[in-house]
Amino acid sequence: MSRHKHMLIFGLGYTASRLADALRQEGWRIDATGSDGNLDFNDAAAVGAAMAQASHILSSVPPDRKSKSDDVLLRYGAALAQAPARWIGYLSSTGVYGDAAGAWVDESAPIGGGRRSARAAADADWQALRTDVSIFRLPGIYGPGRSALDKVRGGSAHRIDLPGQVFSRIHVDDIVSAVIASFDAPPGLYNIGDDRPASHNAVTEQACALLGLDPPPLQTMDEAGLSQMARGFYAENRRVANGKAKRVLRWSPRFPDYKAGLRSLL
Repeated sequence: MSRHKHMLIFGLGYTASRLADALRQEGWRIDATGSDGNLDFNDAAAVGAAMAQASHILSSVPPDRKSKSDDVLLRYGAALAQAPARWIGYLSSTGVYGDAAGAWVDESAPIGGGRRSARAAADADWQALRTDVSIFRLPGIYGPGRSALDKVRGGSAHRIDLPGQVFSRIHVDDIVSAVIASFDAPPGLYNIGDDRPASHNAVTEQACALLGLDPPPLQTMDEAGLSQMARGFYAENRRVANGKAKRVLRWSPRFPDYKAGLRSLL
């Protein structure tokens, strides 16, 4: 197996699995931790051996909800700093920007002022790990089996009466293409979002229209019985600019807005 086509993935979750599948189709070797991976995260010898051989290393592991620490950096940070891989990436979140009152934010915006303080700290720690890390700040992720269509079909979709609320989103396969595009591009910070931020309500209404169903009624957050986590989501309002990724990675989303993305999932 060629050394330049060997990826080690920490956390083989929804997005990383789609990336792994795409790379395997191109002849890549994939080693990964997680329930669907082939490596035990706590097996330092096996993980270390994979790290020594991998040409590319990606972490999709968020900070631990209880300890707020990044377990990958906590356990393997020193080794990662010295790893011979020619590419290292981290899947972060646009939640690091906090609330922008609906304004556009790019990679120069300050981070750490919102509810995702642990994620912002992890984002900063990955930046400090080494100079050649690519960090992908991702908004709401949707795709097969995880979209407004599934929520509408399952009866869990809702519309919240919050005029002016807007957020960005990205189809999982557009994340995959952005990560692959970065392999031969300069490292750095990249917002990976589609071209058309919109309200949660607009997305739900489009899903209902595609399915030929009436949209759910407008409700307050109390009426909808939203969890504290969901309420936190609605407390932040921003549009995420993807211009840097387009310029530097020469990437553009295959699904430039939620309408195109949802149509592809029918």
